[in-house]
Amino acid sequence: MRPGETETARTIALHVDGTAHRLTVDPRRTLLDLLREQLGGYSAKKGCDHGQCGACTVLLDGRRALSCLRLALSCDGAEVTTAAGLAEDGELHALQQSFVDHDAFQCGYCTPGQICSAAGLLAEFGDGEPSHVTAPVADAPRWTDEEISERMSGNLCRCGAYAGIVAAVREAGEQR
Repeated sequence: MRPGETETARTIALHVDGTAHRLTVDPRRTLLDLLREQLGGYSAKKGCDHGQCGACTVLLDGRRALSCLRLALSCDGAEVTTAAGLAEDGELHALQQSFVDHDAFQCGYCTPGQICSAAGLLAEFGDGEPSHVTAPVADAPRWTDEEISERMSGNLCRCGAYAGIVAAVREAGEQR
């Protein structure tokens, strides 16, 4: 048994950023800790470790997930995409480029979570899912600052780069 493992460790299969992994995990280990400590990926950040800041946001089977609150065992067979996994063939994803173009980050700590959350937001828009501010709910959501801000509200930026973040998400969404 390796240090930190218990007799109840389980083996799971996981695809992370397009790479298949078979991992033995302690049942108490979060997805975030698995990504950072077992796989050595540092795109998802450990901010509050309580699901309040969004720095750990990843895409889990295409949907936003707070990896600090998700047990790794519950992700058996899942596809996990971090902000680092959005880029293809050395080219930035449209969201990543938009964040650069709109200076949507300052210190950059929250940026991977912001970008994953924005990618999830694009999928929600594509599926026509309403948010709290979509009015009327029967209509498809529109690319308004209020709509984007509402959907990104689970991701905090201590530097206050919100204007750039909203502009970046809007541009990426309008280009879809």
